[in-house]
Amino acid sequence: MSIDALTFPAGLHLLSGWQANDRTATERLRNTFDAGLAGQYDEDFKSPAPQDVVHVSGSIDLLTLGIMFDLYGVTAAELYKGDPERYVRAVLLTLRLLGMRKLYLSWPVYGLTAEALGAEMIYSDRFSPGTDPDKALVDDDNWRDLDPLDFDTGIPKLLDETLACYRSLSGHEPVLHLSAPYSLAADIYGQEQIITALTHEPGFVNEFLDHLADTVHAPWISHFFDQYPAGWVELADASGSPFFIGPRNCKDVAIRSVQRLVEASPHGTRVYIANYRGDYVTQAAQRVGSSSRRRSSGGSESGRVTLSELFEAKNSVCRDYVIRLNDDRIPASFYVEKAIERNVPLFMGIGATELDRNSIADMDIAKEDLRASASERVAAITTVARSIAGNGYESKVPPWPGTVYFEDVSAESSFELIEILVDTATREGVI
Repeated sequence: MSIDALTFPAGLHLLSGWQANDRTATERLRNTFDAGLAGQYDEDFKSPAPQDVVHVSGSIDLLTLGIMFDLYGVTAAELYKGDPERYVRAVLLTLRLLGMRKLYLSWPVYGLTAEALGAEMIYSDRFSPGTDPDKALVDDDNWRDLDPLDFDTGIPKLLDETLACYRSLSGHEPVLHLSAPYSLAADIYGQEQIITALTHEPGFVNEFLDHLADTVHAPWISHFFDQYPAGWVELADASGSPFFIGPRNCKDVAIRSVQRLVEASPHGTRVYIANYRGDYVTQAAQRVGSSSRRRSSGGSESGRVTLSELFEAKNSVCRDYVIRLNDDRIPASFYVEKAIERNVPLFMGIGATELDRNSIADMDIAKEDLRASASERVAAITTVARSIAGNGYESKVPPWPGTVYFEDVSAESSFELIEILVDTATREGVI
């Protein structure tokens, strides 16, 4: 079967049939993946994304895992660590079926970065792996004693091979994804332990993060750029977000450690982080409550950080575009204004809960709400793109012209809602 037969929206309709356990759709999807994994669609992966329309992209590796487990019984450990070429082809094909022409390769960044250091992991069949919360890798006595990374074995070698496959199959320069220092510390020291230390011993936390930056991140970043001087390093720091540790700790601890990395690296302008979420907490009258993943540190926060101050700190480690994530909850107009001021494109995030079919009581109402929301997001991106083009912005490679970014797509996401978003970007996002 030609991949052209599954151009938007046919690919999404096929995925919807598979999700509904339709046998015909499942068999057709298996045939499609058989062909894709055998390399029959490799040339299509090299097709460039359009430059004159708002892009749609996102983190879709959980959806890829769901498909691969259902069709072939491939578990999380087997998919992420078994065969880099299979993994890259499976992700790129999933993007193609979703109607996403902008290629974006991701993996379970928090789990794999911690695993590279020797952390005990929990792998299940069809869910993202993570560190074992009952078996911290380091404690107060041995956090300085981590072994140096060996780039010829384990996770570092695996990611080297994965990125080499990605560049070969897509023709794009690769992006290395790693946990940022704060999130890595939380995963190897313990989420509760780092929160307690942040409250009572902030100096220790900063020293810990600097140690990780010097002994883990700096060598890994240098190793990557030795191979791909035109590549990028994207750090991820969900644990360090203002939503979880407050805006002051986010600015002065989590972002500070990333700023230090950026400033120290000769390739620092190509090192960035874009997933700090929860800007709205700068507007809160009182402390933010707990979260299912990260609990607020509370007591160590002192002095109010304004929204503008937090934005400036975030922008210092993500200079090439402005991003508004779903959990930021600040009106889009603020980010539109900031992007135009800086003459850079705008990304607008779509949260996983907005797409979760299991949490939607009335799909018809959800569709109408999302159509309006999608139009607002696309209008914000196009407003910025047209304005900065008029102001002399000349780069015609990503992040141009801006992206509707799916923060997490899984096998439980609604493909009907994804279709609305992709369709809106295609029809209304022409630059």
